[in-house]
Amino acid sequence: MTAPLTLHNAHLRMRVDPQGGALLALFSLAHQQPVLREGEGNTAGDCGLFPMLPVANRVAGNRFSQRDTEVLLPNHHADAQFFLHGDGWLKRWAVEAVTDESCRLRLRSQHACGYDYLAQLRYELDASVLRVSLSITHMGNRPMLYGCGFHPFFAFAANSTVQFSASGYWPEGEDHLPLAWQRDIPEEADFTHAQYGADRWLNVGYSGWSGQAVIRHDVMNVTISAQTPWLMLFRMSGQSFLCLEPQTHPVNAHHMPGQPGLRLLGAEESCHFAMQIRVD
Repeated sequence: MTAPLTLHNAHLRMRVDPQGGALLALFSLAHQQPVLREGEGNTAGDCGLFPMLPVANRVAGNRFSQRDTEVLLPNHHADAQFFLHGDGWLKRWAVEAVTDESCRLRLRSQHACGYDYLAQLRYELDASVLRVSLSITHMGNRPMLYGCGFHPFFAFAANSTVQFSASGYWPEGEDHLPLAWQRDIPEEADFTHAQYGADRWLNVGYSGWSGQAVIRHDVMNVTISAQTPWLMLFRMSGQSFLCLEPQTHPVNAHHMPGQPGLRLLGAEESCHFAMQIRVD
């Protein structure tokens, strides 16, 4: 069993756990402050960041239609109803390469429903920027719909604010699935202007995201960038973190007209997704 890897440069230090392909910590040496919440990896999701694949978040009924065929997603121990965030965050990744400032992890996963993939995950420190990239190659004979994303837990205190653009959002409904999209965003979920927001449960998705969000602290700014119009925001009352989750598709896209953002991959076809976290 491979122990967590501690990687660093002159600006940032991170701990990477092959279990779940997770970041246990990302710390700014220049500011002497955590960028992500620190976890021990004792349970699934007890970390600062994990990858979501081959689906992001939840799919209604834990099933979807693909070319007139119903795909029944598997169950796992992290959720009683859903193939929540897929299985990449629950499995142990193999370490392929390590340097002082970067590492590359590999995961092979197969399910009876048709998901059969090879994934590569790379974490790299580049001066004051963390670069995270994910590649998924479908290995099965039958094509499958793929999606992915990243689930970071940013350190977020009472003196912090977050700001990003959006054209509308999906409020949260039953079983944490989205309700109908709406253009009008209520104040507590509207971060087009910088604010801390309400200290309460919030679990919503945004469309029309510009691909950039900024968290400001007293002495440190954190900028999140990804090439996607979809962003998920999650927070819990009384907790000192805020999740901003870039995803290749909106939550429950499998049941939306046109299945936006999802990729149908044939044998040995691949999809790619990347995110950057810059600390100033």
